[in-house]
Amino acid sequence: MTRGPPGFCLWLTGLPSAGKTTIGKELIPRLVARGWYADLLDGDEIRLGLSADLGFDRKSRETHASRVAFCAKLLARNGAIPVVTLISPYRSSRAQARATIGRFVEVYVNTPLTVCEDRDVKGLYKKARAGQIKEMTGVDDPYEPPEHAEIVVETQNATPAQSAEFILGELDRQGWLSGTAVPAPAA
Repeated sequence: MTRGPPGFCLWLTGLPSAGKTTIGKELIPRLVARGWYADLLDGDEIRLGLSADLGFDRKSRETHASRVAFCAKLLARNGAIPVVTLISPYRSSRAQARATIGRFVEVYVNTPLTVCEDRDVKGLYKKARAGQIKEMTGVDDPYEPPEHAEIVVETQNATPAQSAEFILGELDRQGWLSGTAVPAPAA
């Protein structure tokens, strides 16, 4: 059996309501159309199953990110592209995910907080500002933006489809989709 290019993890991080999951859903069929097996690992969905026992304090968020990274590692080592859409607010959690997975592309979905609040269909920001939710990322819990993301996508003036196409273009340019990319060492 011949094996194609090695898999890698595409890890989308950003504030709540930045557009991570929506962009991830746009990426999956595009990657499949290029011959890859790709699967969406959405943080909210995984929290319902593998991380249902966790809260939202820092330790719980780091444990959740670690569980997602483990799942992504299994997919990537078998030639797939797991598209992770997870707030993962702490640099340390993302660095640990990079170290766990190895072939890792960090995508910073850079969306201003005001835009995220306007997009918030779940009303989480409003509840956090009213004191009904504690430890809300971007409100009373920090979000640490990536310092050296492989890809930064600005979503304020782009549709999710345009953002997905931009990410694919960057993956092509960097050699990830041809299997020639060399992962950056963990920070």
